[in-house]
Amino acid sequence: MKKLLIGLACTVLAAPAFAKMDCEALKTEIAGKIESKGVKEYTLEIVTKGEGKDAKVVGSCDGGTKEIVYRRGK
Repeated sequence: MKKLLIGLACTVLAAPAFAKMDCEALKTEIAGKIESKGVKEYTLEIVTKGEGKDAKVVGSCDGGTKEIVYRRGK
């Protein structure tokens, strides 16, 4: 039980660090994960929070003010 609580606490504490991550670095990291799964045709775009309405949000950066959105196909 202690290990679970410690793990949960670490996850909660690390979450803000990812939100402050550089957008281009996060976009590159996400692209690598997508391509490692064999996906070839997709787009990733950095948009202001809330502007990617027709796409799936796959990341947040610049302190939560921007999002990285994913669209299948070209």
